[in-house]
Amino acid sequence: MTATTPKPTKVPNFCEGIQYFGEPWPEFDTYAKTPAVAEGSKAIASPTDPAGVYQTLLYADALRYLILQVTASKASGHPGGFASQAEAYAALVMLGYKNIITEVGHHAPGFYSATFLDRSLEDMGITTVQQMRDRFREMHGLLGHLSGYIPGLLGPAGPLGQGQHFAMAAALLHRDTLFPFTLGDGGIGEPYPMSSMAHFNTAFPDVTNFLPVFVWNGYSQEHHSMVSTKTNEEMIAFWKGNGFAEVVLVDAKDYDDKNQPEAYVDSTAFSMEKRLEFGKAVLEGIDKAAKSALGGTLTVFIIKQLKGAGVHARGSKSHNLYPKDILDSPHIVSTLKERALPVAGWELVRTNCERAGGGPASKTVVTEFEYPIPDLGELPLEEFAVGGDRKVATTAMGELVGNVGQKDGHFLITNADGNAASGINNINQALKILHPTTDDLYFQGPKGQVYEPLSEDACAGLAAGLALMGARTLWCSYESFAINGLPIWQTVTQAMAELRRPTPSTITLFTAGALEQGRNGWTHQRPEIEAYFAAMMRNGNIFPVFPPDANSIQVCYDWALTTKNKGITITASKSPLPIRTTFEQTRQGLRDGAVVLQETAGEKTVVFAVVGDMPLIPVYEAAAALEKEGIGTRIVSVINPRRLYRPTDTGWDTCSQADGGFLDDAGFEKLFGGDALIGVTGGASLMLEPVMLRSGAKRDTFAWKRGETASSAGQVMEFNGLTAEALSKRATELLG
Repeated sequence: MTATTPKPTKVPNFCEGIQYFGEPWPEFDTYAKTPAVAEGSKAIASPTDPAGVYQTLLYADALRYLILQVTASKASGHPGGFASQAEAYAALVMLGYKNIITEVGHHAPGFYSATFLDRSLEDMGITTVQQMRDRFREMHGLLGHLSGYIPGLLGPAGPLGQGQHFAMAAALLHRDTLFPFTLGDGGIGEPYPMSSMAHFNTAFPDVTNFLPVFVWNGYSQEHHSMVSTKTNEEMIAFWKGNGFAEVVLVDAKDYDDKNQPEAYVDSTAFSMEKRLEFGKAVLEGIDKAAKSALGGTLTVFIIKQLKGAGVHARGSKSHNLYPKDILDSPHIVSTLKERALPVAGWELVRTNCERAGGGPASKTVVTEFEYPIPDLGELPLEEFAVGGDRKVATTAMGELVGNVGQKDGHFLITNADGNAASGINNINQALKILHPTTDDLYFQGPKGQVYEPLSEDACAGLAAGLALMGARTLWCSYESFAINGLPIWQTVTQAMAELRRPTPSTITLFTAGALEQGRNGWTHQRPEIEAYFAAMMRNGNIFPVFPPDANSIQVCYDWALTTKNKGITITASKSPLPIRTTFEQTRQGLRDGAVVLQETAGEKTVVFAVVGDMPLIPVYEAAAALEKEGIGTRIVSVINPRRLYRPTDTGWDTCSQADGGFLDDAGFEKLFGGDALIGVTGGASLMLEPVMLRSGAKRDTFAWKRGETASSAGQVMEFNGLTAEALSKRATELLG
């Protein structure tokens, strides 16, 4: 049995599961008589109000207690990082700011504790501390890192270096709201946060209502952080050197009256007088930083305090719990007793948290509401004649993208390599590149809708972040380089699968495929990214689509714009290619997964299942050669391979805005039934898995192997065995 102190008689229901209650703090009767956030108010009266300071400190310790109580109940989770900035988080809430994001997935227990205290978690049936303990790190509960599933939390958090994208996206859409986000010692070591914020500030100098709250605690996950040796002056210079005009730094060391020897100290060890002084400094600093950010100045708030302040261990040892760190462990028991609040303290904290910001986060933060977007009406699709002049598919789509941007002022397109290089300079002409320098020669200016940082992470991050927040976007990339932006895109699509509200799908256009990049060589020939998407199709809300021509791409994009909570990648060439489909054929291909482009009769039939546009060239040549030998062929364009899986192959039914459309067996046989089947792709063979899983015919796959410098697409295909001769030879072999 776990040792517990006797509980007072009148304990509020929400406190069920709290194992220890403490004695009232000194001067509790003076500063904790009534809630500092008055009824009908959204914040404390002033950051200097003694009662407000006192109760903010109570809230910080309540967060620390709950973090440890909850994580130790599973001997699992991450208490240390959040604990080192509990005063800063508490100050934000007590000052009325609840649209708080994090870059640090390991801060999850703190965010859960905060949303529990303000009653947000009641929306998922968590009304007591015991229920929070029971459901922490359990299925359909409070997962180990933040997701789109938890009421009141604005964005997911997993890999480091992502949170600023969500904060900047939200700030762009909601100009009068502050979006603080916690950023840790580890995250600052990623290459992305500083560069993405610097580019964003150059592009949107008037959008400063996002506030990094840098948690400078001296340690990362398993050792001292790489910025732990910097002085305060050096850290301030670092942020100013990256464009932050206002740097507000509060160092716990300045208030230490216990002679802690290191540069990073634990404020919970101070005397109560010094704890309150430190808490007041944090409140005043947060107030100053928030007003600065909302007032048009790029601002950062830095709290410098030892990692693990106030919990079971200090430094990296506080980062996560191990099997030994259970509720019965003496070091856990003693820490919980140290942090324990009196019952009246819990009641006071709960009331303040409920009132702050105008109510529970689950009822007030921006992501709890569907963002209004304008109706696009009918897009001006232009249907080219089948067999007519060759057309560039990306250019055809670019016309539609320009139209979308002209109808939707919040629409943003992102591209690191430049639209002109992808055959979509018409987008630049219609929407203009976002740049502080106006230059008509390059179609650029300060009001543009084309965002071009030289970072795929920044491109994917802002585009996907805006989609998660409710806006339409398009991320464009060379197929070979998009991999650098996929971690954030994957995070967003996973969050969309859990989201409690509909939001526009995050859409991408990947151009300049490997087959077009002969002269550039293998550095630009990396279609292996398609294997990434093929694996993600199993999630159930990921739809890679492969339009075979300029007609098809228009229908694919038009369809993508109507979808919700999905990740849709459109992969197409920037070369002029034959028109092979009508609009109606692509609509069928989007519904069924594939469409027949050509069928020739013969004694036996070979089916070619083709992913992509350029691989169709050798396939048509092979079909002509086989026809001369009396062998029939059917060329099938695989446009939407996700439809070709069986329903049980994917997690579609677990997804928000679920899409359960799959081709049935009869339809599959009609498309792919034959005497032999050959899958052909200029990318990764895994994209053909749905076809190969279901086919019972003799079959084989022709796919990408590796890159090489070549003079043409044909030569690249030849190097990879994608030739008419090889295809027709294998077809006859399969037929025996």
